[in-house]
Parts: sequence; structure tokens; C-alpha cells
Amino acid sequence: QVQLVESGGGLVQPGGSLRLSCAASGSIFSIYAMGWYFQAPGKQRELVATITGTGSTNYADSVKGRFTISRDNAKNTVYLQMNSLKPEDTAVYYCNADVRTVRGRLNSWGQGTQVTVSS
Repeated sequence: QVQLVESGGGLVQPGGSLRLSCAASGSIFSIYAMGWYFQAPGKQRELVATITGTGSTNYADSVKGRFTISRDNAKNTVYLQMNSLKPEDTAVYYCNADVRTVRGRLNSWGQGTQVTVSS
């Protein structure tokens, strides 16, 4: 079993910044990749950014140049630094981890954290 605990969401004005964190715990041998997805009301969950175990990153076009994903391998934690936030970034942000455990490969989701961008 793998647990993902997210933090850092909240209310911010347009142009502001937030930093999300997601810590993975459990019987983890290694992490293939971690990432962030967002889901706005009435819409499907979409990719924000991912980072592999070797540090390769991938971003949605809508966040390139504004968001930065990073990870601390020693802490099994992934971060999402969000700058120049826009109202359309408002959504629930979910952490995802693709990991290797004693039972094999496992994909897990966090509970989500709300990000609201509004004046």
C-alpha cells in the first residue's frame, strides 16, 4: 500500500504563487515517476506536470514557463511551484505516483488539494 499526502493548496490572487507538496509513504522500493494532475468542476482530470526518477519532466502547454515540478528522492516527495497563477488554474490538484513495491508496480493517487485563483 502506498499513501500520498498533499499539501499547499489554498486561495491566491491572480498573478500570485503557491507551492504544492506531495509525500509518498509505504512499502516503496523505488519511484518510476510522480506527477500532478488537475480537475476543474465538470471537467476531466488533466495532466499538469510529471517528473521521472531520473529527473525528466513533462508539462502541459498551459503551464509551461509558469509551473515547475521538482522532487526530493530522499524524501519521496514531489513539489509543484506555481507562479503567475490565473483564474483558469482553479481546480483540485491531485498527486500521482508510479512506484515499485514488494507487490510489484503500483499507481496511486492522493486525495487532492484545492487551488482557487480569484481576486
